[in-house]
Formats: sequence, structure tokens, C-alpha cells
Amino acid sequence: MGAAPQAARIFRSRRGAEGLYGSPRNNAMQRALIVLGLAIAAVGLAWPWLGKLGLGRLPGDIYVRGEHGSFYFPLATCILLSVALSLVLWLINR
Repeated sequence: MGAAPQAARIFRSRRGAEGLYGSPRNNAMQRALIVLGLAIAAVGLAWPWLGKLGLGRLPGDIYVRGEHGSFYFPLATCILLSVALSLVLWLINR
């Protein structure tokens, strides 16, 4: 029964000055992942309203319908979203 308190003491001493959650670098990664998750959730919740904007049906989106299936690649939508996201990130980092 005396082994458990000693194991806890060893664990605490190995943890060192980093604390329970690790180094500050890990904290930044944790924040980034949380923000990314919240952004994905926000887009998912707003998807019904975003669909009304016409994204995915722009001129330049490739849609090929064949006898045994179809192929869809939203090229113009990808370019538009890439430019918009690049602009937003540029404004944030400025």
C-alpha cells in the first residue's frame, strides 16, 4: 500500500516546471486546435444559410455527368474561398 504514494511523488517530480498541461508551446497548439474546431462547428451550423449563397454552383465549377456516374469539382468555388480566406488571414496577421 505504500507504493501508490511513492509513485505519485515520482510522477510529480518528473513533471517538473512544465505543469499539468505541458509547455507553453503545447498550450498554443491546444488553443489553435480548439479555435479550428469551433470554426468548423460554426461553418457546420451555418451550412443551411451558406448554401443559399450559390457556392458550389458558380461558373467555372466542373460537373461531368456520364452514363455510369458523375464527377463534380468546384474549381471556381475553391478559388473564391481560397482568396477570401487568404484575405482574412492577411488582415488578421497585419
